[in-house]
Amino acid sequence: MLYKFKSKVTGDLIMLEPNGLQVLQLIGKGGSAKGILQPAEMPAAIAALERAVAEDEAAQQQRVQEAQAAGEKTVPRADTVSLRQRAVPFIDMLKRCQQANEDIVWGV
Repeated sequence: MLYKFKSKVTGDLIMLEPNGLQVLQLIGKGGSAKGILQPAEMPAAIAALERAVAEDEAAQQQRVQEAQAAGEKTVPRADTVSLRQRAVPFIDMLKRCQQANEDIVWGV
């Protein structure tokens, strides 16, 4: 399944199911197949995603420091595509839609 986020302000944003589900869970919208995000909800969604990105990056940095402290020659790698790379387009969509006072919908 794909998540296709739509708005009148931006182009469509398409995510694979695991990534779309992760983003929706981070902003408190669960994993519903259909939904709407209204402008009043967008500041909290932006903050939640930015906080999750910061936590993800801090955890990766912690893993690297622990590996270095243990004398490991190889450093643990993060996912090929980081949460930041996946979330930034959605954060941009949220900011633009909030500014234009437009909803974001998916599954419709």
